[in-house]
Amino acid sequence: METVNAVGRRKAAVARVIVKEGNGAITINKRPLEVYFPSSILQYIVKQPLLTLEAAEKYDVKVNLDGGGYKGQAEALRLAIARALVKINPDDKSALRAQGFMTRDPRSVERKKPGQPKARKRFQFSKR
Repeated sequence: METVNAVGRRKAAVARVIVKEGNGAITINKRPLEVYFPSSILQYIVKQPLLTLEAAEKYDVKVNLDGGGYKGQAEALRLAIARALVKINPDDKSALRAQGFMTRDPRSVERKKPGQPKARKRFQFSKR
């Protein structure tokens, strides 16, 4: 099996992954998963597509993560891994889609508007 590339995005985070056959090592920006994401919840989010397909020990995942916060990065990485697994075996797509791992979450920060302190907040109105 050759290597497979995929990209996942969430908010401002971008995850570029390279998946190849191996023994289940996940390396993020040249650091192991446990060092990059100390939180067990975020580690679980990242591994969800692999656990769904019971392929956690089959593939090595090398990741380049950029932008956003840790939650957005973890979810971007989850999408990228799911997309890479579908490139390897298209039959897995329905199982991953049923769990919601194939959908790009379109929500992102709304831009600040001029004449307002934030995107939707207004300055206090004074009648007099």
